[in-house]
Amino acid sequence: MKFKYSPYLVFSFFFLFSFTTLASVDTVATYSASMQKEIKAVVITPKDYNESKDYPVVYLLHGYSGNYKNWIEKVPQIESLADLYDLIIVTPDGNFGSWYWDSPEVGDSKYETYVSEELVEFIDQKYSTIPNREGRAITGLSMGGHGALYLSFRHQDTYGTAGSLSGGVDISPFPENWEMKKYLGTKAENPERWEEYSVMYQSNRLIPNKLKLIISCGTEDFFYDVNVKLHEKLAYNNIPHTFTTGPGGHTWEYWADAVQYQLLFFHNYFEQSK
Repeated sequence: MKFKYSPYLVFSFFFLFSFTTLASVDTVATYSASMQKEIKAVVITPKDYNESKDYPVVYLLHGYSGNYKNWIEKVPQIESLADLYDLIIVTPDGNFGSWYWDSPEVGDSKYETYVSEELVEFIDQKYSTIPNREGRAITGLSMGGHGALYLSFRHQDTYGTAGSLSGGVDISPFPENWEMKKYLGTKAENPERWEEYSVMYQSNRLIPNKLKLIISCGTEDFFYDVNVKLHEKLAYNNIPHTFTTGPGGHTWEYWADAVQYQLLFFHNYFEQSK
């Protein structure tokens, strides 16, 4: 499914239903046994949060050079969206440029294990969550968009729905960018590895209709072409997904609009999974 994304329509929808947020925003320190260090995350709980109810969780990943505070600082309206959709939002730290891999080159960079195992376990223990795949979503921007799809494709029993915002979904065209060779080794010396660690090739793992997928990218984004190619590959392989596109570059303005639709998409999935 492909359609043109209208930030103005989504903004109008959000404006009509927005209200003064009473969401709780906490910073938590989680311990990663795989990396033997503490890692911070922001956790947003809705205004009516209480232990007598189980809540769905959306994991929201930051981009390259970012950190766990980016989403709440750049897009503070996600607090109101947590209230509106009655869900928990978690924004973990993915280090400066981990790409959310368990790196074969850097021994203490195991962010696949951290996000999809250690952090999920921590959140399910500390908060009143729906502790199964039907209660979990993951998305992110840029490096985090790659990370969200990479992790969800590899952990289809952990997440029920996933998305990407301007994701670097095929790393092969960018062998000298964003420190990726630090974590994978050079593409020239490790061509198979550069395929294995790319969303484009991990898509072969997908079981049709198991993951509810939404992929968004602006037409002026330098990742637009690779997102179109991923959309075409998924369509060719009969993997149902929603692909939204419209005017926009690799900017917070685009992500602030697009994340609103993705959270609505996840909310609808959670409601249908009850």
